Amino acid sequence: MHWASWSEFWAMGGYGFYVWGSYGALLLLMLVEIILLVRGHKQTLTRIRRMKNWEQE
Repeated sequence: MHWASWSEFWAMGGYGFYVWGSYGALLLLMLVEIILLVRGHKQTLTRIRRMKNWEQE
C-alpha cells in the first residue's frame, strides 16, 4: 500500500483504530506475559532455596 501522508498512514483507510488497537493490545499482553514469567521465575527460585535450606537443617 502507498499512503500520500502520515495522517493517511495512521488512519489506515478508516481502519486505523482497529489496526493500532490490535497492535496495542498485543503489546500490552506480551508485556504482561513477560512480567508474569519473571515473577514466577523468582518465586520458583525462592521455593528452591527454601527447600534446600529446610533439607540442610
